[in-house]
Amino acid sequence: MENTYSTLIDQIVEQTLKGKIRSKAQVKTLIIRGLESGTGELFERCLSERIAAAETDISLKASRILRALQTIQGEWEHLQQERASADGLAQAMTALLAATPEQKPQVFLQLVDPNQPHSLTNESLRQLAQQLRASEDGQAIARGIETGLSDFDSLEGELVSWLYQPIRGALGFGGESQGPWALWGKRIVSPLPRQLFTVLAEEGSIVSFTQTLQSLELSGWVQLVVLLQSLQRSLVTWFDQQPYDSKAGRRLSYSTFLIFAHIWCQLWQGWTAQRGDLANGSFQMMLQILRRFAQREDFPLYGGIFASFNGDYLKETLTYFSDPLQRVEATREKARLLTLLGYSQRTLGRYDPAIAFHEEALQIARDSQDAACEVANLNHLARVYVLKEEYQQAINLSQRALIAARQQGDRLAEANALVNLGYSEVFAARAAERMDSESIERAIRYLEQGLALAEKQGDRQSQALAYNSLGIAYTISAQPGAAVTVLEKGLPIAQISGNAYLQGLNATYLAEAYYALQNLTKAIHYACLGMYWLEQMGAQAWRQAAGLIAILQGQLGETGFNQAIAQQRTEFVRLIGVDGFEHLPQLWQRYRESS
Repeated sequence: MENTYSTLIDQIVEQTLKGKIRSKAQVKTLIIRGLESGTGELFERCLSERIAAAETDISLKASRILRALQTIQGEWEHLQQERASADGLAQAMTALLAATPEQKPQVFLQLVDPNQPHSLTNESLRQLAQQLRASEDGQAIARGIETGLSDFDSLEGELVSWLYQPIRGALGFGGESQGPWALWGKRIVSPLPRQLFTVLAEEGSIVSFTQTLQSLELSGWVQLVVLLQSLQRSLVTWFDQQPYDSKAGRRLSYSTFLIFAHIWCQLWQGWTAQRGDLANGSFQMMLQILRRFAQREDFPLYGGIFASFNGDYLKETLTYFSDPLQRVEATREKARLLTLLGYSQRTLGRYDPAIAFHEEALQIARDSQDAACEVANLNHLARVYVLKEEYQQAINLSQRALIAARQQGDRLAEANALVNLGYSEVFAARAAERMDSESIERAIRYLEQGLALAEKQGDRQSQALAYNSLGIAYTISAQPGAAVTVLEKGLPIAQISGNAYLQGLNATYLAEAYYALQNLTKAIHYACLGMYWLEQMGAQAWRQAAGLIAILQGQLGETGFNQAIAQQRTEFVRLIGVDGFEHLPQLWQRYRESS
């Protein structure tokens, strides 16, 4: 047989050199005709030996022979892929047709699970639908696949056009004026996804929406799976290809995973009581998306997803995952998702839940030997304990994180640990009323080292945190001039990184520094921005900025303060829009009423 295959390969090479092979398809046809069933490995070995011999040949004809052999190799690989795909489709057919009606959603999800090595592509799904049409038992799934793919085809041209519509505030998925839902709802023909997109555009309840779908057939559910998965996958691919600093860059990839997982989470909750089959399938869809997200090399262990949500969307989306994640076994992916939940809870001012998430993530990360996730949670815990005013605990955790980061050679974690250590020590010194120059200088040295390391790493999140922390250190140690210099450098970096929380906090401390310098115009400007940005994402820290505004109102008087606001109207509208500007008086009134 080896001689047979050697002869076959030589014949194809010879015909190629004589110009008798006009296309690669001819090469594949000759391979198929000459190949006997079950002997593919033997053909592959003969081909590899011929290529190895050609690569060492220095004759004039050798390069042409090698190109011909490489063409044979390429077509052999294509043939193998086609056969693997055909085998996969046959196995998929068998599994789907053998499953009971209650099992079919689960079986279908296994076939399209992106975490599996041979997940079916859209093209494979088209072929599967054609084959399922021949069986009465497979027609419902076939209809769902075909309708879902047709829906996606109708939206593919509008995939990212919503990014270029006039918007207010941060770019993201929240609300009719900012997300894709309203635009997609107008473009799509199928009533089921059109209704879902309308609910999303109006920020309605998907759980309530499911009550109108109690009679939904399997084909409709499969349609949603195919359409939503295709949209999510395509959006992530597009966002990942954008420049890092683009407004539609990596952070929108993160948000895409979370928003689509959130949709399936709500569908699961809505169907739990009466449609167990669809509820379980929806729960698995949510987990597939979250696992895929957690496996990314750039998973945001240190923050950076918040600019892509409106306030309510952020709070709802991240809160929804806390319950279902308790049902999932402890894995590396779960630890990373709990880390995200932890720092999101900290951002929203919920410190005890944040600690609970981080401590659970820390234990799982240790058990699964995820060193990067382990040290990240030490860093996050340190930050939470500063906010809880437990400064010694924060210092201890920062020191542990610093030691662990240096042992592991994790420079990003080291930068964050240095910043946390300096930040913790500044607050500890202020609380102990020992704001001596030695304590402050030591803390600032840690912060400066962390900033320098973050800049070397090119990590904008850590740079924004370092600038912010250093500016706060200067502010509370009565060095407002130095604070302004640092915070003004940090604000655009926080904006570029997409961390809306640091952006708002940075503006708030800039306002305090300018107030200390008695530059009241600048103080008003940054206090309003900090208050607005933080309140929009649901962070309780907005009240700090609102408190400074109350002081400024008292100092300038109502008339003088309103004149100062009016003079800056154009700049406010440029940064936060007309709606944002008009929302400012409501915020400081709300602060007054609650103080």
